[in-house]
Amino acid sequence: MQTWETIQTELEQLRTEGRYRELAVWSSGSDTWMDLGERKILQMSSNNYLGFTNHPALKNAAIEAIEKYGVGSGSVRTITGTLDIHDQLERELAHFKGTEAALVFQSGFTANQGALAALLGPDDVVISDELNHASIIDGIRLTKATRRIYGHSDMNELEEVLKAAGTFKQRVIVTDGVFSMDGDIAKLPEIVELAEKYDAIVYVDDAHASGVLGYCGKGSTDHFGLHGRVHVQIGTLSKAIGAVGGYVAGAEVLKKLMIHKARPFLFSTSHAPSVAATCLAAVRLLRENPQLPEQVRANADRFRAALQRLGFDTGASETPIIPIITGDPARTMAFSDRLLEEGIYAQGIVYPTVAMDKGRVRLIVTACHTEQDLDFALQALEKVGKQFSLVR
Repeated sequence: MQTWETIQTELEQLRTEGRYRELAVWSSGSDTWMDLGERKILQMSSNNYLGFTNHPALKNAAIEAIEKYGVGSGSVRTITGTLDIHDQLERELAHFKGTEAALVFQSGFTANQGALAALLGPDDVVISDELNHASIIDGIRLTKATRRIYGHSDMNELEEVLKAAGTFKQRVIVTDGVFSMDGDIAKLPEIVELAEKYDAIVYVDDAHASGVLGYCGKGSTDHFGLHGRVHVQIGTLSKAIGAVGGYVAGAEVLKKLMIHKARPFLFSTSHAPSVAATCLAAVRLLRENPQLPEQVRANADRFRAALQRLGFDTGASETPIIPIITGDPARTMAFSDRLLEEGIYAQGIVYPTVAMDKGRVRLIVTACHTEQDLDFALQALEKVGKQFSLVR
């Protein structure tokens, strides 16, 4: 078929550019060290920031929920798919985030799709940071709102866009709390001040800030002490929380609007009870162990400083997401492959996720990495970095 020939040509082009990648198939659960074939590999690409994926309390909560409710909910939330465990999770998420209400979605991606489409209409303007996550970009595309992009964390440009947006019914500023490819933190205090000056809504995606920033990992709003001044907070249940899903936290009226208008919520079966129970146990565990986010931040600071001393370019990182900037796609993937040979799994990130000349190997440090783990990684990185002229 001509279609398959066209697809094959496109795949060959990816190989030529060094961007083609086979899936790594692991034979153990998400952990610090994982089984890849016959080898134990140090995992440096997982979003399992706090090690919750294998926490006994979370596994027990999932097992108990299966025994009580079964393996599925049987329906969408608006029919018979809202169980008391879903309701309790949303209540405790809202309390955790310091908001009136929260609504859970099947993923962080669908949370952005649902929230943006429900919130924005044809008379509105959405103003988005140029490095926002793909789920935000795609969510905005699903709306009929006017779209404006400002340079990454460029507050002067953001203000110019806001000045020119006075005729729209709603002005919604959308930003990641922590940017997933660079590991830097949004300038949320400045964004909030500009929003209040120009009567705009602030919408923050805290996927990589949840469980990492703020007291008990409450996110970027708590990190900056901006409770009550950020209107929409998106969170994930599939990174630091250790399970799967996403949520929107904000005003009660926003939740009610999404229940009636957010298509991923309306037309997707709700979470399995075991997933909801796992997430609820994780939220409670975070409240009881505020030192866990502190540990992941301390590990990341130590590791980043060591990389910088070696001479690696870690970009603007200030969180557990630490990129090593490598350049073109072929070099990036070759660097990642050599690290794997040394026992380190560090995924290469290339175009179109980042610019063609801004390829990087993205390292993620967790609370569970020991000093020995990080030292092992540093030794391998120094060795391979010299081979690729990335260190002195």
